[in-house]
Amino acid sequence: MLLERNIKSSMEINYKKDFPIFEKRGGEKPFVYLDSAAMAHSPRAVIEAVVAHAEKFRSNVHRGVYALSEEATEAYEGAREIVRKFLNARSTGEIVFTRNTTEALNLVASSFGRNFLQVGNHILVSRAEHHSNFLPWQQLRDEKGIILDILDVDENGEITFGAIERAVTPQTKLAAFSFVSNVLGAINPVKEMGKFFRERGIIFVVDAAQAAPHIPIDVQNIGCDFLAFSGYKLGAPTGIGSLYGKEEILEKMPPFLRGGSMIREVTVEKAEWNDLPWKFEAGTQNIEGAVGLGAAIKYIEGIGFETIRNSEEILLKKTLAVLENIKGVRFFGPKNVLCRVGVVSFVIDGIHPHDLASILDQDGVCIRVGHHCAMPLHQWLGVPATCRASFWVYNEPEDVARLREGIEKAIHTLKY
Repeated sequence: MLLERNIKSSMEINYKKDFPIFEKRGGEKPFVYLDSAAMAHSPRAVIEAVVAHAEKFRSNVHRGVYALSEEATEAYEGAREIVRKFLNARSTGEIVFTRNTTEALNLVASSFGRNFLQVGNHILVSRAEHHSNFLPWQQLRDEKGIILDILDVDENGEITFGAIERAVTPQTKLAAFSFVSNVLGAINPVKEMGKFFRERGIIFVVDAAQAAPHIPIDVQNIGCDFLAFSGYKLGAPTGIGSLYGKEEILEKMPPFLRGGSMIREVTVEKAEWNDLPWKFEAGTQNIEGAVGLGAAIKYIEGIGFETIRNSEEILLKKTLAVLENIKGVRFFGPKNVLCRVGVVSFVIDGIHPHDLASILDQDGVCIRVGHHCAMPLHQWLGVPATCRASFWVYNEPEDVARLREGIEKAIHTLKY
């Protein structure tokens, strides 16, 4: 009962007031946003940080000896330190700024995979991966003759250790898994995975794009070799993300892109690369994006992951109960809310997902429909597309009620 009281108390705080978009798009019916798994809205603190940077500190970093450039550099590198603490990395040299998770994973596949994996090596991934954590490894398979082993999830949408043990071979050199499925919402046991792969000398890559807004991340505790996440899924601007990599591995890897900033010395004959992490940050980076990312992380930490998870548990329980009680609705992923984050994908017999989304949009309710960049998973589920409702800190029980009303309206309109 104590846990239930704690959960209820976390819902009493109105975080929606921190997000200007809900004020700007107010109407006869409040705007309901259930697509945070695709992109979370920015709190006022992030918007103000980005505007303040543009108004007071806009300058290129690392290159200028004048005060303005030094202040911009301090803000940029300060954001890197915020990310380091957020992930509990050992040093800022292990934190590389990228555009997003996609670029970070491509960096690993290109720089590490092409240079350290050989013909006949195996890479292990699950069928539930986002395309960003599937296509780069598929490309390595096609280019280098590497074997790509595909692991299926179980009937609950979860990855079991029995399946991992059966899939791993002496030739398995790299494993790439999501921390959280962007379709099923399932939380994978990455700490246990990390121990398992580390004991076998297998490089472990974690896609944390869906985990970062919901679950505390400790890369040292996980024991992963690489981990990537995107800023825009936790309220930061678009075009900024981060790759964590163990320093001893990053040191051995060649640069992903070549140009300005990532060099120490260039002659006609050769080039010498910059120190970590800058050898992976060619050209002018998204400086204001990094500043916004730092502000987003501070905002999340101000709320606390316990509060975020507690609130999600209420919303998940209500949403799953709603879907279970509507005839013809099927949802995917774990039924236990402790095993998933605030992402729920479902289908309604006889109703196309795009039709449902259109009807919901008429009432100001936003959900995502389609294959969610996870086509192999949808093929395995036997559906071409799903409807996905996803929550974050600004959602409340009334949003679930509006979703239920919209689903019932769609069924009445389209099926009868």
